[in-house]
Amino acid sequence: MVYHDDESDADTAGRLTQRLIDEDGVDFLLGPYSSGLTTGTSAIAEASDVLMVEGSGASDALFERGFQNLFLVATIASDYTRSGIEALAARGARTAVVAHEDTLFATAVAQGAVRHLKANGIEVLAVEAYPEGIQDVSAIMTKFRDLDPDVFIGGGHYNDAVLFVSSATEVGFEPGGMLITVGPSNPRLAEELGRDVDGVLGPTQWEPSMAYQGPYFGSAADYSAYYQSLWGEAPVYQAASATAAALALHLAIEAAGSTDTGAVRAALRALSADTFYGPISFDERGVNVSKPMGTIQVQDGEIVVVAPDAAATSSLQYPYGEGG
Repeated sequence: MVYHDDESDADTAGRLTQRLIDEDGVDFLLGPYSSGLTTGTSAIAEASDVLMVEGSGASDALFERGFQNLFLVATIASDYTRSGIEALAARGARTAVVAHEDTLFATAVAQGAVRHLKANGIEVLAVEAYPEGIQDVSAIMTKFRDLDPDVFIGGGHYNDAVLFVSSATEVGFEPGGMLITVGPSNPRLAEELGRDVDGVLGPTQWEPSMAYQGPYFGSAADYSAYYQSLWGEAPVYQAASATAAALALHLAIEAAGSTDTGAVRAALRALSADTFYGPISFDERGVNVSKPMGTIQVQDGEIVVVAPDAAATSSLQYPYGEGG
């Protein structure tokens, strides 16, 4: 395996992808982190007729370009909030507000959230977009506080989660539920913000407690234990997604009995596998349509799975503190 550090920079990622193809002579690519970096790198892969299997570029827009060489093992962005919204609606939530970073991934998450909110009978009181890299969301949170919604949904990345929770605390914004796309499933957020994170919900592609298993790595818990033995820390879902991308490619090469691009592409399209990460099978876009998104909640500092019911290890508390 050949790899390079793209430093989370789109230009660097593009240059290194071309280097992997032209100079390193790789047969296949495993994608970078984020939809932003995957946008350009997957275009290079498509133009070079090199397959890219990835677990982190989840924006819907990536799969509306008709590419034949891009495959996503993760749940697509527009469905990130689905199980959480369905669970909140079942508990009586009726109004919501949405804030999101003005980027491909976060916009796709927000648009999907609005669709799922409406489908579940929850009125959307406001949607606010903000520029990437913002350092202060207090004006948005103050506006939302005054609207007094049942639920807040925030779309962005880890730093946005820190801003959302900190700002809500500062301005006294206390919705019955807070669902934030990236951050709550990472133990670091609770370590950084303490009790302020209690009750916060977040989508998760994968958790060690989920009942998934397959012939490689065994169960989700087995994978987690193996990962910890290698790296000395528990895997976050981004790590599991990366492993699942490599596993899907491995299974396709094995099924094809060849490294020929066309044969492996056909094997990926025909793939149907149970894995530690969840079921994997791809539609005509290259999106894994078999794996539902999970939802976690931070309860007394512990990250627990609360939706969907088939994956839940604890009951959703909504409003937080009022039990299951």
